[in-house]
Amino acid sequence: MCSVLMTRLLLCSFFLLERNYVISTEYRGKSLGTLNSYHHQVGGEVFAVNEYTLLISDFTFDGSATDAFFWAGASSRPGPQGFILANEYGRTDVLKRYLGKELKLTLPDNKKLTDINWFAIYDLSKNIAFGDVYVPEDFEPPVKQIIGDFTTKSHGVSSGPIEILDSKTIKIPMFSYNGAGKDTYFVVGNGPQPSAKGRKIPDESGYLDNLRTYLNETIILELVGDTTVFDIDWLSVYDIQSKENFGWVLIPDEPNVPPSLQKVADKIENIMHCVQLHKKLQLSWQVFGPQITIRLAGQIDEDNYMAFGFSGSEEAPQMLGADIAITYIDGFRGQAMDYNITEKSPCVKVLGQYKGVCRDTLVGGLDDNQVHTASRENGINVITYRRNLQSYDVGDKEFKTNTLNSMIWAIGRMNHQKEPSVHDYFPRSVLKLDLDPKPPIDTCYPFTVNTEPLKKDVWDQSKIIDSSLRMMTATLGPSGGKKGFQGLTGLPSPGLAWFINGYLIPEIWLKRGITYVIHIYGGNNPHSSQYYHPFIITDEPNGGYDGMTEVAQKHTRILAGVQYTLRRQARPTSAGPLCLRERKGFDRRLDDNFLTFKEFNKSLDMRCEPGDPAILEFKPNSSWPDIVYYHSFVQSNMGWKLHIVDKFSTGRNSAAQVQFNWFLGILFYLIFTRM
Repeated sequence: MCSVLMTRLLLCSFFLLERNYVISTEYRGKSLGTLNSYHHQVGGEVFAVNEYTLLISDFTFDGSATDAFFWAGASSRPGPQGFILANEYGRTDVLKRYLGKELKLTLPDNKKLTDINWFAIYDLSKNIAFGDVYVPEDFEPPVKQIIGDFTTKSHGVSSGPIEILDSKTIKIPMFSYNGAGKDTYFVVGNGPQPSAKGRKIPDESGYLDNLRTYLNETIILELVGDTTVFDIDWLSVYDIQSKENFGWVLIPDEPNVPPSLQKVADKIENIMHCVQLHKKLQLSWQVFGPQITIRLAGQIDEDNYMAFGFSGSEEAPQMLGADIAITYIDGFRGQAMDYNITEKSPCVKVLGQYKGVCRDTLVGGLDDNQVHTASRENGINVITYRRNLQSYDVGDKEFKTNTLNSMIWAIGRMNHQKEPSVHDYFPRSVLKLDLDPKPPIDTCYPFTVNTEPLKKDVWDQSKIIDSSLRMMTATLGPSGGKKGFQGLTGLPSPGLAWFINGYLIPEIWLKRGITYVIHIYGGNNPHSSQYYHPFIITDEPNGGYDGMTEVAQKHTRILAGVQYTLRRQARPTSAGPLCLRERKGFDRRLDDNFLTFKEFNKSLDMRCEPGDPAILEFKPNSSWPDIVYYHSFVQSNMGWKLHIVDKFSTGRNSAAQVQFNWFLGILFYLIFTRM
């Protein structure tokens, strides 16, 4: 009896070990084999990541040698005729002790794996290999694979030659689709051809909404969760509602491609139901009695928020009139603040009344969200909160269990005052949510984490360095997404920014003792929370003086743009009619697709209200700091730096640039005074 039981336990243990091994196995590239171990406990398996890169998995070396390096060569066996490979930090130091490490090594001087015959851990002083592995003579390292164009079925779907860049990434050049499908997505699956059994994958921006229109665009798709190209047979532009395939391409069996740089995180535990809202955001919920428990999980930066709540419209994702929760982690504490949206702007006080994206408590309501748990791990925020289905706040909307609820979501950055700035991610269509689906719904998948540092891709910073500059023109326009204001300043944006002489938030050099004049078109209607922006200059980088606390105001010096009352209250003096650059009918989420500010600016049209500009005249003096900032009086984070100098350095600007900036300022003045 005991013998049989022991045998079963051993078999069960073996099964569990085998099962865990299968689950944890991930594609690391094409294996060159296990390191042959001769000395110093060398061990590990070597993979070819691509033509130029090796990956050593579970690498072990006791580190006791005094002159050992990563070494490779083209001779028949390891020897002094070879070259050093830099370690995982890019340095050619003597090897230290390693224990079960995973290392990625790149061959120097654009050498390829097909140029070498072996890789070794080699002691240069003793001319001896402690461990090595050989590259087979007919070895083909992983490279991107071209798999053909989309086979066009309908709706204008077409593409150039599609490439598999790595095990999770597919590039589609010259992609076109007319956007006329009702419920159309990028879908992958198994079988000889596309079918309704496939599964949606996010578009190039991470959205899981109905696909937009494309016209000869190059896009890159990423497979989600633990899915790789080895798990699918096809990629399709597929309409789920009509079960129609608009265009597709077959994925070859076992393509010899590089491994992905993404790591798969553990799946977040559901409460009961779970919906993947975006590649970066998951919603999980459960209704129990008169209350609903909501869990938001987001792969976001530390200063980001996750928003979820009711749309202001039943049929469209509308901010105005929305009732939402803004969730974020403040230090170690989770927050789920109740917000009401009355204007498309951060919350400001307009003639004694708060307007914009404001906390319920500021507009006479209640904050009845109760935070239960909050955590951050591997770059993923998980916040769970609870509220009544029918809130005690008459301004809040009711979660209904007998009909579909029209919901919206967003991801954005908190500003320095712990208030939400304009959202970076938001839905293209309203989310129709059934709070009690049967059977329980789960479309969520594990997040993937990029282990490589992301490159910062921003537009060039505009600079005005002109010793003859005396006059400038200030107008408003869109902040330009992550390549614009956010990328250039590192600060969150309310969505609008100052354009000076046609440039987005340029850095401007001014000389002490010179009088400057700015013609201002920032909006002069104090009833508008979105388009009322008197121009000021201060010594602090955020702006929005009117919304600062009294303590912050006392520590802020306003250098130009206000007058003080007898009670020492600041009143703005430079609020001119509105001149706004805008782009009607264009999705703001596509701002990051513009490669340069020049391209972005060409897409904008100018709309100006009648009236003369406000004129701000000022003269920097010796009391001004070397760096000051131009701002909006009411909103933070709309302007940028003014460099105050005693003299201009020789050669800083050419005669042509001086003449151009002078001409540009005069041109803007003449245009706006005639509107």
